[in-house]
Amino acid sequence: MCIDEEDNELEVLEIIHHFVEILDRYFGSVCELDLIFNFHKAYYILDELLIAGELQESSKKTVARLISAQDSLVEMAKEQRKSSISNIIAQATK
Repeated sequence: MCIDEEDNELEVLEIIHHFVEILDRYFGSVCELDLIFNFHKAYYILDELLIAGELQESSKKTVARLISAQDSLVEMAKEQRKSSISNIIAQATK
């Protein structure tokens, strides 16, 4: 992370620690492979935590709830896409 000279380094370290704790809670014991194969999810979590480099949400429960809601929306979109593809195939085979 890049910080200005007048920024508090301990605060930045605390934000990094907070981010890692949330990642650990989401992925279970988080490791590099989780971040490599799910980088989009890690960025989404980071976006929920920070805005313009400042801490937006300090509650781990709130972030976990927002991530869970996002996961539910993604699953619903996948299901709708599957059903629409099935409908297209069914109409094409008539």
